[in-house]
Amino acid sequence: MTPFAIAGMQMYVSAIESNIPRMGERLDILMLRYPWVQMVVFSELAAFGPVPTHAQTMPGPAEEAFCEMASRHGIWLIPGSMFERVGERIYNTAPVIDPRGEVVTRYRKMFPFRPYERGISGGEEFCVFDVPEIGRFGVSICYDMWFPETTRTLVSMGAEVILHPTLTDTLDREIELSISRTNAAINQCYFVDVNGLGSGGYGRSIIVGPSGDVIHQATVAEEVMPIEIDLARVRRERNVGIHGLGQPLKSFRDRSVAFDVYRPDGFDFGYLHSLGPLERPDRRAVIFEEIDDSSVNTNPSTEKAPN
Repeated sequence: MTPFAIAGMQMYVSAIESNIPRMGERLDILMLRYPWVQMVVFSELAAFGPVPTHAQTMPGPAEEAFCEMASRHGIWLIPGSMFERVGERIYNTAPVIDPRGEVVTRYRKMFPFRPYERGISGGEEFCVFDVPEIGRFGVSICYDMWFPETTRTLVSMGAEVILHPTLTDTLDREIELSISRTNAAINQCYFVDVNGLGSGGYGRSIIVGPSGDVIHQATVAEEVMPIEIDLARVRRERNVGIHGLGQPLKSFRDRSVAFDVYRPDGFDFGYLHSLGPLERPDRRAVIFEEIDDSSVNTNPSTEKAPN
């Protein structure tokens, strides 16, 4: 058995003022109540909400505050994400902070929620990191999981747990719950999907096991989700299969197909280009066609008899 304790933090997020002081308070209470927790994950853009005007450089004041929190409690901390300014560009970036309070890596969201998340650049590097004597973890953010290549790549790099901060306040959350379970099952990994509240989403965070089983699904209220996972379970199921059945990672490794769709120079993208530009839908006028009365068939039995 290789146990590890993770807590997801589903909390209210403001887009008007900094949420960092309250994140610190919530973290203090969590660690007072559950001192056995080794890692804490907040939701996407938890620090300042979905407002790019709050973008900071990294390292910067916000990240330093999170480093102090991690060091004070001796935990791994993924404080959700925040907008990062790099020259003229803005990224949606999640830092990974170790128990010494040091940033071991940062992940820039690869798939901004376009066409709605305008002006945000997409990252180009996958993010995995090792927790000594425990295992390898991967990071993705919100819309990334709609692209199965992201999770598959992290797992192919050795990730056994996917940490997935999310900001979803729309009606597609129900679909995302299914995607979380599917990603966990087809990649035989734990999937920790933490959503926010208020300007940070409407909750329903979910933690899924490597068979696609729901370990916990939150409500739409503030909630802390401390759980213990077992990395030995991931290794066992990857070895013998889910319920002793399918072994998808081995089958993916031993595949005979090359997937030309991933080669820009080796696939006809004509159909995808025919879908038009990636832009927000506009309100369009509804056109009503006039009905030609002469084309309407009347029922002779209801016609008025001539005088």
